[in-house]
Amino acid sequence: MTGPPAGAPVPSGRAVRALTSRAARTRTGAGWGAILGDIYTVVFSLAIGLTMSISAAESLGEAWRPPPGSAESPVVIDPEWLGALAALALVGALLSLASRLGPVALGAPQAAWWLPMPVDRRTLLRPSAVRLPLATAATGGLVSAVLAVLALPERDASHVLRVAASTALVSALAALLAGLAQTTGLGRRAVTAVGDATVAAAPVLAVVIVLTRPAAPADVTVPIVALILGVVVVATVAVAVDLRLPRIRDREIRERGAVAGRALTAAVSLDSRELGSALSDASRRQRRRRSRRLGAVRGPAAAVIASDWLLLVRSPRHQLQVVVAACLPIAVVLSGSVSAAFLAPVLLVGGYVASLATAEGARRAEVAPVLDRLLPVSATVARRLRAVVPGAVMAVWSFVVFGSLALLRGDLSWLVLGLVATPVWAGAAVRAAYRPRPDWSGALVATPAGALPPGAAGVLARGPDATVLGMVPVIVALALSAVPPVTVALQAFASLVVLWLGTRVPATSARSALAPQP
Repeated sequence: MTGPPAGAPVPSGRAVRALTSRAARTRTGAGWGAILGDIYTVVFSLAIGLTMSISAAESLGEAWRPPPGSAESPVVIDPEWLGALAALALVGALLSLASRLGPVALGAPQAAWWLPMPVDRRTLLRPSAVRLPLATAATGGLVSAVLAVLALPERDASHVLRVAASTALVSALAALLAGLAQTTGLGRRAVTAVGDATVAAAPVLAVVIVLTRPAAPADVTVPIVALILGVVVVATVAVAVDLRLPRIRDREIRERGAVAGRALTAAVSLDSRELGSALSDASRRQRRRRSRRLGAVRGPAAAVIASDWLLLVRSPRHQLQVVVAACLPIAVVLSGSVSAAFLAPVLLVGGYVASLATAEGARRAEVAPVLDRLLPVSATVARRLRAVVPGAVMAVWSFVVFGSLALLRGDLSWLVLGLVATPVWAGAAVRAAYRPRPDWSGALVATPAGALPPGAAGVLARGPDATVLGMVPVIVALALSAVPPVTVALQAFASLVVLWLGTRVPATSARSALAPQP
């Protein structure tokens, strides 16, 4: 193979990308018709989804507002504060996601072919540097438009557009700042920690607002001057990132591209467990931990419990997830005037999110079944042992959340009901951790979201279904605003059923585990 003639000009990064794109289109056989068809499908789907979301937000926003002449509001936090807190959590989530996925990253094939070439890095990496900020801006703008309609239904269209534009600018700025940190060599963990802290601040501020009852801002209209200034700032940071693209190390581009590819594969495969693992591993510090003697550990049961406990202790993100998941229902509980129709979903979502943070050991045992097979216990006993740490942590969580409800209503029966419901969270977390992956080997089913394997929805529902089923007595008590004794008895029975359902081993799984390996 001969190289270019001596003195020939080196192709630019843009020319290399264009050549690669032409080769890819030639091999795939996709023409402009297929591309335009895909664009039409995406735009049409987004338009329908946005229209439906705004319509639902208008109806829900009107329901939040007190009726004319009524002095009591259905929510204690003003809608303006709710919209601001939701926007804060959204920007933090986008910043955290951008730092985990890049924002400047290349897949393995692109990195193997492009990075060793003696071409201009700016024109080579520019599309990768622009792609994620544009995606975050579009996401922030669309979601904030729905939130603006939900929180401020009496505002006109111009106000909603200004809120959406300002949130889009802030979202794009967050992704660009993550890219700027990448060009300066700042560690990914620092930027991710800032994004996670921003997300965690939203429910904590909600509790503070409920306790202090500050007045809502009189006018939240975004002036045109602020939007123009935001555009200038975003453009300045974008130019700074573009000029510093050649400073990014090849190793970092490959690593973040591998994370992005793994996350994309998990999302397309509908494997939420693998998606969470990919995003978690992207921000985990790779360093040797200080050894512990664990002298009190005796036997396989204590070993499993100790290992699950150490995973939680050594993961500050999961600890923060438990605390944050408790702040949101506490804020709703302390409001006092919120209906059960609003409190029940918040309680279910908060408890389930907190329980997922405690089941990291079960998720790792499902990914590497050898961890459980090495234990001199049955598979069912191993799963039950994996539910000990989630049960213990969720008992404390239930004590705090349901204790605040009992303190507010002056009835300790709520605390008893919450503690009796603790096994529901543990069983649902273990059930979600050991759920099977969607089977893509058989015939696929055509849906509006694309071709999906049969039973994909059932796989994703493993865990949430047990939570809803097991918390029916709690939901009934919230609807009655009282805790009859029969409700506690029914909750105890439901907790035992969910715990058995979440820790049992299906017969098919047991037979496959005992089958000889090829």
